[in-house]
Amino acid sequence: MKNFTSLLLIALVIMLTACNTVRGVGQDVQKAGAAIENAVKK
Repeated sequence: MKNFTSLLLIALVIMLTACNTVRGVGQDVQKAGAAIENAVKK
């Protein structure tokens, strides 16, 4: 669980640095949420 949390935080930082607008941040957060949801379903 600790590794998963660390990986999630690293991915979030990378996504936030990759987007240039507030709208982009919203889209990235939405995609991250979808990825987490898919991982939980597996």
